[in-house]
Amino acid sequence: MNEHDEREELSRLLPVAPVERGLPAERHSHHKDVLMQLIDRDDDRDRRPRTSPVRLPRPALLAGAVAVALAAGLTFGIGAGRDAGTTPDRAAVSGAPSGGSHSAVVTLDRIAAVAMRTEVGPVKDSQFVYVRTRASENEADWGQPVKPGALHDREVWFSQEQGPLVEYGLGRENGDDYAIRILVPKGSDGERAGIDRPTYAWLATLPTDPGALLKKLYAETPVSEGEDRDQAVFSRIGELVQEQILPSATAAAIYQATARIPGVTEVADAVDAAGRHGIAIAREDARMGLRTEWIFDPDTLGYLGERSVLTRTSAMGKAGTVFDTRAVLERAVVDKRGQEPSGRRRVSRS
Repeated sequence: MNEHDEREELSRLLPVAPVERGLPAERHSHHKDVLMQLIDRDDDRDRRPRTSPVRLPRPALLAGAVAVALAAGLTFGIGAGRDAGTTPDRAAVSGAPSGGSHSAVVTLDRIAAVAMRTEVGPVKDSQFVYVRTRASENEADWGQPVKPGALHDREVWFSQEQGPLVEYGLGRENGDDYAIRILVPKGSDGERAGIDRPTYAWLATLPTDPGALLKKLYAETPVSEGEDRDQAVFSRIGELVQEQILPSATAAAIYQATARIPGVTEVADAVDAAGRHGIAIAREDARMGLRTEWIFDPDTLGYLGERSVLTRTSAMGKAGTVFDTRAVLERAVVDKRGQEPSGRRRVSRS
């Protein structure tokens, strides 16, 4: 198969919206652009003279959703792309030293303490977790100057059923409803609750020892060839924090585990999509030139939202340019898909 055929095949394997894991249509389009940009870059590298053979790698992606989708298209189905045979960085899973910067470790410890003290009632398997988010996404092609999209709200309802599901949620955005699905092999009944389809009950089964939890997350997070493994785990944790409701002990352990990931830093001031200022826990994906920031209220230490920022000046913009931004405005537990929360079971933090 020549280079053109390889690119066409990879492009064909990408899913058509709606995609799994609740990824909005415009974010899926962005990730596809990133994928093709990386393929172009690898093609250019292959055309240069070299002294040793170079194998076309599977490009690293910004979201686990697209990585899982691509793996599914390559015959293996959900769960493909996981590298269970590779052990995480020893510093990341050992009790000491911590992987993050000193200030990040201190702040994450404080956030964990607040999470542990926050009472979160159990969510029944028959219920749905509701999250309303405000977002602005980059609408330009990858490699072109960043073009912020209009701020808009997105609502999601995630099923809490433990058994296998293909369609496990509902999204509402820009006046349109769409099913949230997860890719599974043909003939499969779907995906059971787990890291690719988290539920409150599944999250409650995770280890509450930070080292044991981080080891499990490293083992179960899909990673593409050439992708920064630490960044993949950081991004996966970010997904859990952003659009789920976590049991108190699990939330505390997750933040303490994050402190052990190498490269995690603190940003003194960051602004979410709702204009709220906060302190951020961040990590840079050096390959993509993007820093992902989780933003927390400086007073309550409650989770506010997330943004990504360019870390180097390029045709896309100056270093420090906001690439995309999100703010979590509301979380709740509801009894039916599509039901607006009444306020009775609202949860203010992840």
